Amino acid sequence: MRMQYKAELLLLFITLIWGGTFSIVKIALNDVSPLLFLSVRFGVSTILYVVFFRVNLKDFDYLVWRDGLIVAFFLFAGFALQTVGLKYTTASKSGFITGMLVIFTPIAQLLIEKKPPKVGNLIGIFLVMLGLLFLTSGEGSIENFIYSLGGNFTIGDFLTLFCAIMFALYVVFIDIYSKRHRTGKLVFIQLAFTSVFSFLVSPFFEDVKLNLNLGFFLAIAYTSIFATILATHIQTEYQKYTTPTRASVIFTMEPVFAAFIARIFLNEKFSPFALLGSFLMMSGLLVSELSDLAFKNRESLRNFLSKK
Repeated sequence: MRMQYKAELLLLFITLIWGGTFSIVKIALNDVSPLLFLSVRFGVSTILYVVFFRVNLKDFDYLVWRDGLIVAFFLFAGFALQTVGLKYTTASKSGFITGMLVIFTPIAQLLIEKKPPKVGNLIGIFLVMLGLLFLTSGEGSIENFIYSLGGNFTIGDFLTLFCAIMFALYVVFIDIYSKRHRTGKLVFIQLAFTSVFSFLVSPFFEDVKLNLNLGFFLAIAYTSIFATILATHIQTEYQKYTTPTRASVIFTMEPVFAAFIARIFLNEKFSPFALLGSFLMMSGLLVSELSDLAFKNRESLRNFLSKK
């Protein structure tokens, strides 16, 4: 198996893990405020990562701290803006606007890395965005569908829009800096920075609360070990073997996985629009993947024939 396809399968796997966090965290947030939960999640992840991966801070030079903090800032900003924005907008609008990272990523890649997306990627982006539109629509009727996309552009929408931009920039800078530094160093800086800053800003953006119970500890265990340590390590290690645009298309499968998992464990039902949206998103992923494969096969055939 070529490294690119292995990397993309692993990115899809961690997207599935991220999708599972919605149902778990939804329950946990009854007992803890969002940013404080984020701080504890990443704090536990930092400690466990140091223990299991034996991170030695003496090996960190100025360059890795500089690049690591740049990546960590965008990761933290994305999570923080998304969490705070949800206080002032609807979940449907938040999901759609956050999903716009699939549009912002190729734009960011073009501006920062001077790499334009291929036609197949653009078609995949269109299908994914259309799918997200249906996935986050109202239930049951055309009127609900239109209503769920209407309304004024609130401060929550504005913050969530910047959240999508931050995540898009994070994807692009991971593509750049993961090729320069060892994975363990970048992961440690991301985890530690996000934990510390989530803790520092928490009192300013939420009413801090924390009730310790079994559900809280299970949520911390899942999100810290699987959704944070494992997922961040895999993304930092393997995203460099694909393009940021293709990675962003893969990551937009997160709400699809989240919806299926919520249906199983929380008995949340799909609307017909959500089912159509899921189908369109999966189609967009396949178009983006298969178009690149077809392009490479065509180029290989052309090179082979030119040698004859």
